[in-house]
Amino acid sequence: MRLFTAQAMREADQKAVNLGYPSLLLMDTAGRQTAKQLLQHFTGRKIVVLCGKGNNGGDGLVAARWLHHWGLEVAVYAADGQQGDAAIARQALLAHGLDIAPLSAWKPEAHAVILDALFGTGLRGPLEGFYAELVEQINQSGLPVVAVDLPSGLPYEPHIRADLTIALAGLKEEHLFYPHRAACGRILLDSIGMPPKALENPRLPELLCHKTLRPLLPVRPGNAHKGSVGRVLVVGGYRSYTGAPSLAALGAYRTGAGLVTVAYPEGCDVQPLLEAVRLPLFEWNTALLQRARAEAVAVGMGAGEGGAEAALAALGLARPTVLDADALHEQVLQAYARSGLPTVITPHPGEAGRLLGLSAEQIGRLPLEAAQSLARRYPGLVVVLKGGPTVLAWTPPGATEARLAVNSTGNPSMATGGMGDVLAGVIAALLAAGLSAWDAACLGVYLHGLAGDLEGRVGLLAHEVAEALPKAAERLRMGLVRDFWEPGFYGCLATTHSSPASTERHKPQ
Repeated sequence: MRLFTAQAMREADQKAVNLGYPSLLLMDTAGRQTAKQLLQHFTGRKIVVLCGKGNNGGDGLVAARWLHHWGLEVAVYAADGQQGDAAIARQALLAHGLDIAPLSAWKPEAHAVILDALFGTGLRGPLEGFYAELVEQINQSGLPVVAVDLPSGLPYEPHIRADLTIALAGLKEEHLFYPHRAACGRILLDSIGMPPKALENPRLPELLCHKTLRPLLPVRPGNAHKGSVGRVLVVGGYRSYTGAPSLAALGAYRTGAGLVTVAYPEGCDVQPLLEAVRLPLFEWNTALLQRARAEAVAVGMGAGEGGAEAALAALGLARPTVLDADALHEQVLQAYARSGLPTVITPHPGEAGRLLGLSAEQIGRLPLEAAQSLARRYPGLVVVLKGGPTVLAWTPPGATEARLAVNSTGNPSMATGGMGDVLAGVIAALLAAGLSAWDAACLGVYLHGLAGDLEGRVGLLAHEVAEALPKAAERLRMGLVRDFWEPGFYGCLATTHSSPASTERHKPQ
């Protein structure tokens, strides 16, 4: 799956037409599938359809026709001036005997459900005048809102705050990235019959999902032992950060590592797991770290001022490595990039900003661009830019463009200390199991977020996410996982908003 921009989706629509798939058929399918979702979630409620001039409005007109055909009470308010397929959809609706009132005539009605088909993707600026007032009136009405493709007004202010969004053909960036995602409410994706070839676009970010990640799960043979399933060396710890390496070790073990050794400065009060091998060192150097036989290394968790020294010492081991937290220094990353070792770096926005000379806020506003910039700056290193959602980037050897991916699991309850330490251990365990740096990073962030979704609640602790990792992996292995845009999703919904339309009395029936 790919994550689309407005322009990329327009290109996909045109590809479908070029392949011989009529655009009118896409519109009719989009409208019918939207109507089916309304029928499923809001049985017995009057549906008020608000339609704009463009194709989004055409989708709404088709939905109104099908809802009327299926016997629901429907009222339609539409702008004048539809053209092309949308004009045909308007004529087809009128042929069914349903009246179309002007948008200016709409007033909130108690117990109704609003279908927002005003504007879809590709707005070139914020709504103004009549449409801005209409959006505010909809938001203040307290009525449940279902948006066609995107809540009208996104990615600008003002915009509609929907309870349910029916994403058409593919997910858009606004469906994944905050704060826009919060305006979408619950998100459901419908393919609307788009030819798969029309959606192929390797320039777009991959969207991590269970179907592509399930085959990456390591499989243990019947005669497995602790030395054959991946050994991990965790290098970190400082007098003020004694828990970080222990959490990384826990993440590694719970992801399937057979043996974890924790190397930390002598005299630090680091308390690793009972199962972990302790390796207190009086200094960071390669010869001392070689005492731990490991297939992969995680460096930097709570390493403090010694992080760069520890990472450069670990470089001499010539093992696949995860560089986290205090290991994320310019000279360290350049050295690993020159080495050609499989390496994953896991900065949060503050650390990424320090490396790029930007603020954490700037990184948060443009995470895809920031991750891509890091991948270009450190070619060969896999970048895991942590956030909501986490973005991955990698410039393969010889490539000029970075490969991009966006994670689809995780939730705001995971915004607590130590989560990144656990993630570093997770990725290191997958590296030790033999996965490539890219595959280990993709599967690692997905499993980590999935574990957080399974345990999702305010007050969630990092070690609780680590303990949920085996359950997350097993559910993925057994095919029991549903991604957030699929029917049957069971995880922690992090897409709700605080508008009146999300209160208990407006839950879909």
